[in-house]
Amino acid sequence: MTVRTRIEPAPSGSIHVGNARTALFSWAFARHHGGKFILRVADTDAKRVNEENYQAVLEDFRWLGLDWDEGPEVGGARGPYRQSERFDIYREYAGKLLERGSAYHCYLTDDEIDVERKSADSAKRPPNFRSTEADEKRYADEGRPFTVRVIVPRDRTITFHDEVLGDISTDMGRTPDFVIMRSDGTPTYMLAVTVDDALMEITHIIRGNDLMASTPRQLLIREALGFTEAPVFAHLPMIVTEDGKPLSKRWGDVSVRSYRESGFLADALVNYLALLGWSLDDKTNIISRDELVKNFSLERVGKNPAAFDVDKLEWVNGHYIRTSDPKDLIEAMVDVCVRHGIPAADGDEGRRILAEIAPLLTERMKRLTETPSMVRFLFEDVTPDEKAAATIEGQGDYLAVVAGTLEGVEPWTGPAIEAALRALAEAREMKPKKAFQPIRAAVTGTLVSPPLFESLEILGKERTLERIRRAA
Repeated sequence: MTVRTRIEPAPSGSIHVGNARTALFSWAFARHHGGKFILRVADTDAKRVNEENYQAVLEDFRWLGLDWDEGPEVGGARGPYRQSERFDIYREYAGKLLERGSAYHCYLTDDEIDVERKSADSAKRPPNFRSTEADEKRYADEGRPFTVRVIVPRDRTITFHDEVLGDISTDMGRTPDFVIMRSDGTPTYMLAVTVDDALMEITHIIRGNDLMASTPRQLLIREALGFTEAPVFAHLPMIVTEDGKPLSKRWGDVSVRSYRESGFLADALVNYLALLGWSLDDKTNIISRDELVKNFSLERVGKNPAAFDVDKLEWVNGHYIRTSDPKDLIEAMVDVCVRHGIPAADGDEGRRILAEIAPLLTERMKRLTETPSMVRFLFEDVTPDEKAAATIEGQGDYLAVVAGTLEGVEPWTGPAIEAALRALAEAREMKPKKAFQPIRAAVTGTLVSPPLFESLEILGKERTLERIRRAA
């Protein structure tokens, strides 16, 4: 049997990190077993979907490096892979359920459904959404809108084995008949996901346990349609905040795009997500994609919620910043600099400058978004910020002497610059901080910058002297 897993994002914007982790686990499981990973887009809700959001979803997966074997832009024998292009298929299978007596037309209005629900709750019975045959005929003749509902057997207990949670049993006695086709002719999630999983021969469904309640209903639909061999289910623990609350927009950054724009590398986010709810051992904090694929198994997935720790993510990101391929790191730095208003970084000269300064930054960086403020002085003239201006104030005579000292430095290298400035500080009996901070403030416009002497070397002698003299 060829393992076939899938991810089914709704394109309403950048994907949630919870969905990204689900995709990662599904991808890793398929790769571990030499199987196929399918990307299927749940875009049946026209109100939430537009082309920009659709492309954003694909870009998120490309950026994460989760390549798919079947799906949009790749194709495959079981497409199309956008649910909005499969409506005829869903209508066909809804029709089969109606023909087999496993579903019916529900003509009740929203108000009538509400009344019936309240009555059923009072009587402690399942609600009845079916009309009499006479009423059904009359409603049909009137052209009254209807939904399609699946009949839930009241005497059934649905049992399935979950690879994470074990055996799960659900008594269907109180479960109401549920809608699979809306009155506008569009399918609900329940029908679309069930039919697609069957027709695309998905063998393993790996998803968040917030969707576990839908599994018994999906199994009922599969059974009614004659899809006898059910897939293996694995419901992942939820990702929560450190306070144990669901990871929602109210908490802060929850999307892949937000972490990308906040200065995290794709490898770092993938590494971190891999260890949320899954572990190789008690010691491993850094794991490559190849190691993840080699070792991934559902048996190692935990049952308890996984807490999202931004501090740990930053630690992981720092590791990847320091160990990244230099060319890849420079391109990531170019991207973040351009997004933060330094267009000059995107060019041969800009990349040369970043390549020189990068080794001075990476040892202390946690996010790439720290780059622009640290390198802006190399690309454009700077105005000292408030703290830098206060440091420069009253230092005119000293800065004039500094400029004169640096005028004679040859060659213009970090060690030569350092030797000259330290000798000046000793001669004037100044402590290093008091001696060097006014220079830093004058040249970089801030008191927080890369190491001073190397920064002056990269900036160049002419521009360094110009800024010091202007400050003086």
